[in-house]
Amino acid sequence: MPKTLATTTTVDRLLHHAHQVTTDGRSQRLAEALAGKGVVPLT
Repeated sequence: MPKTLATTTTVDRLLHHAHQVTTDGRSQRLAEALAGKGVVPLT
């Protein structure tokens, strides 16, 4: 079985039993990323 088919099948199986949660409001991660604070290089 190709890897892409196995991956698609696994994701489909997981999402079949999942509940979708939709949220509204400002995203703190998006705000930090747009401000240039989203990624901190490892030292």
